[in-house]
Amino acid sequence: MTSRVGVVGLGVMGSAMSGNLLAAGFTVVGFDVVPERRAAHVEAGGEVAESPSAVADTVDTIIMSLPSVAAAEAVVSGDGGLSSRARHDLVVLETSTLPLDTKLSVRDVLAPLGIRVLDCPLSGTGAQARVKDVIVYVSGDEEAATRVVPVLEGLARRHFYTGEFGNSSKLKYIANLLVTIHNLSTAEALLLARRAGLDEQLMLEVIGDGAGASRMFQVRGPQMVAGDYKDPTMRVEVFQKDIEIIRSFAHELHSPTPLFTLSAQFYEAAMAQGRAAQDVACLLAVLEQMTERDGD
Repeated sequence: MTSRVGVVGLGVMGSAMSGNLLAAGFTVVGFDVVPERRAAHVEAGGEVAESPSAVADTVDTIIMSLPSVAAAEAVVSGDGGLSSRARHDLVVLETSTLPLDTKLSVRDVLAPLGIRVLDCPLSGTGAQARVKDVIVYVSGDEEAATRVVPVLEGLARRHFYTGEFGNSSKLKYIANLLVTIHNLSTAEALLLARRAGLDEQLMLEVIGDGAGASRMFQVRGPQMVAGDYKDPTMRVEVFQKDIEIIRSFAHELHSPTPLFTLSAQFYEAAMAQGRAAQDVACLLAVLEQMTERDGD
């Protein structure tokens, strides 16, 4: 494997991964449909290509970090897509949170071209990704997974091989189910502390070091206390996509999700309050706004 890696999709997560890889000494060839993101990538020290297939021409490992099914389909099968190249030495790490059917379709379209696709979703927020504090779940061809270990070590704190293709996405859905709940529980606890007149920074320190803490409490609690949601590491409107994926996944398996179902309503409330572009940490403000009319 060479020291050149491609990143297709230079949004919050993609730019964070490319930044970590650049810091680790990799040459990172990037592509994004947004010109400003390509320019930022060059400014950070990366190279850019004019299409996903042009990225594939110069690397043997590509990371896909995309926001939607439509974006994945365009990168694979659109003009200049990866399916326009036959590359028997190319491994694609599909890191997006997408329906499993979409991931399987990406794998099956590219397999006849000799391109091996690994299902590699990330566990962690955009802020965590910037400081390499994320975990990668890796599933699919084991030889390909072994081959890309140096790349995984360059972009993440830890990685796990989880077996057959698709296992990683299933684990990611479960992880995001917990994130959905824990983010709301953090907002609920902080609002109660605020209305009890407690020092919020003290509350973060004391509760965060005890049995009541969660990773979301530690990561998003400080953001909630600061009340600044305008530089999102996960926008409410994007997380709505993840919620729908989890809901469909659980429904297909006839598995009850009472806490998740209740929690999802508050993300819908955030959308109704016009917070679609804000970070999901805004649930604290959502709860405050919902209860202000009660005289609190």
